[in-house]
Amino acid sequence: MNARLDLPAQPEAKAQPARANWRRWMGRAPMGLALLLGGCSDTHIRLFDPVGTIARAEWRFTVIDVLIMLCIILPTLIFILIAMWRYRASRQAKYDPEFTHSVRLELLMWGIPLIAVIALGYFSWQGVFGVNPYNPTILNRKTSAANPPPGGAVAVHPLIINVVATDWQWLFIYPKQKIATLNTVYVPTGRTVEFRLTATDVVNDFYIPQLIGMIDVMPGMRTKDVMRVDHPGKWIGFSADISGAGMSWMQFPTHAVSAADFKTWVAKVKGGTSRLSYAAFEKLARPTVNITHHHAIYADVEPHLFRHVITAAMDGKTYRTPIFLTKDMLRNKRDHAGYLTAYASQKS
Repeated sequence: MNARLDLPAQPEAKAQPARANWRRWMGRAPMGLALLLGGCSDTHIRLFDPVGTIARAEWRFTVIDVLIMLCIILPTLIFILIAMWRYRASRQAKYDPEFTHSVRLELLMWGIPLIAVIALGYFSWQGVFGVNPYNPTILNRKTSAANPPPGGAVAVHPLIINVVATDWQWLFIYPKQKIATLNTVYVPTGRTVEFRLTATDVVNDFYIPQLIGMIDVMPGMRTKDVMRVDHPGKWIGFSADISGAGMSWMQFPTHAVSAADFKTWVAKVKGGTSRLSYAAFEKLARPTVNITHHHAIYADVEPHLFRHVITAAMDGKTYRTPIFLTKDMLRNKRDHAGYLTAYASQKS
């Protein structure tokens, strides 16, 4: 007797769960997209909102580079899609075994990349020198007329500010004015500002996204960054390098004020009584997690303090970080722990 065994069609049986899984994942896609977008800021992204001359130039060169590269990426993606559609199996496209080359395709495949490389090279050459942190030519080509000094001429000599990155604070020394600020900086509008930077014992990155490009700040060395702001305002600068427990709070507001207001501010600071000697700096430079956003001003600064910091770092001077620095930080804040407030570290 012959028995017949009817087996279910396996491909159709597997196709149903596959389609169901696909529909389930597609249904969850909007939820996942909403979760991702929920992490975005409700305010503007600082990197995409340049204000300073250097930041605007950097953003312009970035957009140009992206557009040039899209001239290669987009045609490549389009040609891939065309090839997939034209030579799919169901279409039974014609196969030509005698095909060797096409002048039109050769021109496209070599001409577009060649033109893109030439264009990238041209704009890269302009960008490298235009926003060079040590001597940005973009500032020489653009003369600011905002808040000119008496006589109608723009100030020729740049304002020099010596910057010292400690663990984890920013000290700004104005050598000509003989004053200093801690965790805040003031600059005049319409005038070139020259930052000269060093660190005590840990590498940091000095960065004000809306005003100036990023540059390393290293112990025992002096780097340089130049900028100019044409309009009054307040912007946030910070350390862009992971340098320890207090790096997340290593921020400083940058105030751009008119030339007249800057002179008034300098006179007000000089009218104070606080003095920053190297001995006081050594206490200030102890590891400090600035979660209270403390800032200070100094009416007088010891001469050549900036050079002394560089020399000390070259001689091996370091500032020891306690191993308990991040343990029970909130409790230690309530107890006014010394490493969490600059006031206590200076008084200890």
